[in-house]
Amino acid sequence: MEQKSVFEMILNKEIESEIIYEDDEIFAINDTNPVAPVHVLVIPKKKIKTINEITHDDAMLIGKLVLTGKKLAKDLKIDKSGYRLLWNTNDDAMQTVFHIHLHLIGGKRLKAI
Repeated sequence: MEQKSVFEMILNKEIESEIIYEDDEIFAINDTNPVAPVHVLVIPKKKIKTINEITHDDAMLIGKLVLTGKKLAKDLKIDKSGYRLLWNTNDDAMQTVFHIHLHLIGGKRLKAI
């Protein structure tokens, strides 16, 4: 049996975390190791290990993740000043949880990448 991701454990209430947004397909939490004043993880409830495993059937879900990131940026009042939406995929990109999640980062001037 495959090991649960930390995000699945949060959803199952096996690990405590404040869920700041939730609907039928997505939830969001604050990153426990933030790189900016706003650092939110937007996570699908469906476990997809990496961006490489996304299929055409997931297109609506992926679009909804981005739109949720946009909504949260507005709710958190960083939509006008600017923010970054970021995916990490596999080891070289520093993906540490193999359950895709979109990083919403902002609240200060970010360094160029």
